[in-house]
Amino acid sequence: MLKIRAGIGYDIHRIEKGDGLYIGGIKVCDNLKFVAHSDGDVLIHALIDSLFGAIGERDIGEIFPNSDPKYKNIKSEKLLKHALEIFNNKNFEIINIDCVLILNEPKISSFKDKIKNKIASTLNIPKIDFNLKAKTKEMIGDVDRGEAIECYCISMVRHKP
Repeated sequence: MLKIRAGIGYDIHRIEKGDGLYIGGIKVCDNLKFVAHSDGDVLIHALIDSLFGAIGERDIGEIFPNSDPKYKNIKSEKLLKHALEIFNNKNFEIINIDCVLILNEPKISSFKDKIKNKIASTLNIPKIDFNLKAKTKEMIGDVDRGEAIECYCISMVRHKP
């Protein structure tokens, strides 16, 4: 019997003036940055947690703790590559991933295709198997005040026979 599993991931980070904001490994803004121990890429962090959840693994904060200096300012793309090794070692494969970014600024419509290409390439999956949407909170809360960005991801995976 084919066993299919799902995992959900979530992340939120405050943003501030800075030298570059990365979402999905792509620089989407030159004058903002995430407030985080790593580069704070909310999409990749939520994605990692969704993959880990689907395979019954510990969460991103336990595997890549912010108390460990080796993760200070690390590019989240490196974390995703390591997470993929853990995922592959457990003999799973990705069916599809669906992500929702919640932000007011910066607008990412012109970056969505680049982000989708980058994530699909990193995960070695067809681009059609990674979906990305962007929403606002209709001027409610910290996200629409431009203070934070959040992301939800759901991953569907199956154990390889």
